[in-house]
Amino acid sequence: MKKNKKLQRQLKSRHLSMMALGGTIGTGLLLASGSVIHDAGPGGAILGYLLVGFLVYFVMTSLGEMASYSPVTGSFCDYSAKLIDKAFGFAMSWNYWISWTLVVAIELIAAGIVMQYWFPATNPLLWTVLFFAFIIILNLISVRLYGETEYWMSFIKVATIVIFILVATLAIIGILGSHNSGVGFKNITIGDAPFHAGFMGFVSVFLVAGFSFQGTELVGVAVGEVKNPGKSIPKAIRSIFWRIMIFYILTITVIAFLIPYTNPLLINESSTNVTMSPFTIIFSSVGLKYAASIMNVVVITAILSNANASLYTASRVMWHIGDSKSGPSFLAKINSKGVPLAAVVISSFIAALFLISSVIGSGLIFIWLINIIGLAGYIAWFGICLSHYRFRKSFILQGNKLSQLPFVARWFPIAPICAMALIIIMMVGGQISDIIYGNFSWQTFIANYSGVLLFIILYLGYKLTYKTKVIPLEECKLNIDAIS
Repeated sequence: MKKNKKLQRQLKSRHLSMMALGGTIGTGLLLASGSVIHDAGPGGAILGYLLVGFLVYFVMTSLGEMASYSPVTGSFCDYSAKLIDKAFGFAMSWNYWISWTLVVAIELIAAGIVMQYWFPATNPLLWTVLFFAFIIILNLISVRLYGETEYWMSFIKVATIVIFILVATLAIIGILGSHNSGVGFKNITIGDAPFHAGFMGFVSVFLVAGFSFQGTELVGVAVGEVKNPGKSIPKAIRSIFWRIMIFYILTITVIAFLIPYTNPLLINESSTNVTMSPFTIIFSSVGLKYAASIMNVVVITAILSNANASLYTASRVMWHIGDSKSGPSFLAKINSKGVPLAAVVISSFIAALFLISSVIGSGLIFIWLINIIGLAGYIAWFGICLSHYRFRKSFILQGNKLSQLPFVARWFPIAPICAMALIIIMMVGGQISDIIYGNFSWQTFIANYSGVLLFIILYLGYKLTYKTKVIPLEECKLNIDAIS
């Protein structure tokens, strides 16, 4: 292994585009979308996803402007340290690494449970271990193999969504299914639809939708290993709006039209019962044979894709931690294949420890760590928007022109400011609900916000130790010239 050697740019433009296209399509969309409609009705679900979609668009355009100009691995963690405060970047890096290391374990646990659909007598832990070994091997061989594997797994997910939207649309207008005249607006107006449970129902959807979208920013971690980043990154970012509208908003809309929010099957959504997926319900209703088995294959693919991407992300963030001297320098070592071997091994080891903690004891550790994961994504989004706000201000202040940027984010500064405000609302929305209904407790608060508390501890610990200060705009390190 070689020390302080930079990661190799082996990912192609098509890898990055497909990762951006299908990387976030996972159990959140395939399974949880039904429970969202049940909780808030069709109108609340569609509006909630639409608002979060615009938030993600603002986050991704902010990331795109910085990443296309300064394409480095661990991008927004690096930007946080160079554009805001070294302490902020330190906390962002470690918090984000912990989050995605734990996601690896969660996805693999889910994969083992899903496999019980075909092998009910087999211990799910056996499948979890086998899948874990498969994911580790993919990440150890080469980044090109990772990119190729992720490309085809994302392709399967994208193809499934496209087929589903086409089938569902035909069912809505009456060409497929038992409704010869079409479903029309019947399920949109049933009961107290379209906005079931009022404002609080909408808030609950808002939060769940945010979790479904998390991971979109993973493209920013891979930019340091992409060929021709000045062209590949703007290309991937420019299509983000339509990807969000088609693969999330349109999907949740056709589900809302076809399945009434009163359908009891919707409340059984979970990784332990993938046959209750709204995708399965709709495929079955139009007479598609073996719908449950087909959707289980897709869900397994989605889970393994997410686990693969999560380990890749965790290892690259850990590499950045070593390279930026936010951790031991040996973490920055890479082998001849361009793989940060130490970072992959350590991330895998921590994920394995989490797997063990999830299958022993009362499960309290498992729940606590899941809460850390949940809010880490929101913290990353907030850091991206704040970094972009300061990047653009510093860029102009230091005498540069927007024409020098390979990609220019629209609606600055309104977009990043609104995004940061919306992120805060998403993070505190659940507590607002508890306060209104008198269910607030400090024990629940600490459990739910343990991820935020961890970030604060990391931030203050570094800041007090090294006496860091917020970097003046005129001293921010933009450091990499525009790339053609």
